[in-house]
Amino acid sequence: MYAYIDGKLAFKSPSYVVIDAGGVGYHINISLHTYSQIGNSEHCKLYTWLYVKEDAHSLYGFAEEGERRLFLHLISISGIGPNTGRMMLSSITPTEIQNAIISGNVALIQRIKGIGPKSAQRVILELQDKLRKEGPDTLTVMPATHTTKDEALSALVMLGFARNAAEKVVEQEIKKSGEDLTVEQLIKSALKNL
Repeated sequence: MYAYIDGKLAFKSPSYVVIDAGGVGYHINISLHTYSQIGNSEHCKLYTWLYVKEDAHSLYGFAEEGERRLFLHLISISGIGPNTGRMMLSSITPTEIQNAIISGNVALIQRIKGIGPKSAQRVILELQDKLRKEGPDTLTVMPATHTTKDEALSALVMLGFARNAAEKVVEQEIKKSGEDLTVEQLIKSALKNL
């Protein structure tokens, strides 16, 4: 429902922030990783996810889109809810979590409070292939100025294609046609060859 909330940072604690956006104060649960990313800035933009249950609506915020994506992967696992997902992102960095899942490091994931051996194995089993397909650089922030190639590659990855394969095809299409393709044209021609 909310992609992100951008506004003045009214209150900050290690577990949540209040962002004043348009005269409305949003209470947003955050991880320690996001808390450290915010720093001492007065202005804040957090990528959000809204959790709806019978008795409450809770917002979860992330400093980077990649952290939110990893969080959504984590909570898709049976037995891991939003608070456990936030605990995981608070215990070790998103990059460490992703690397541990890809490499099958059960011991590192098991060290996180609330994650036992069975849960750690389930996380690795269910997410290892997904995270491998996305590639190791999905947690990094994209540059503010996206090139046509970056946007097309991002769209293809979101459609479910492996990053490495999509990148090769996009580069081939750019070499064939030159740099004068629009994002849409580049995606369409790449789709024909994937």
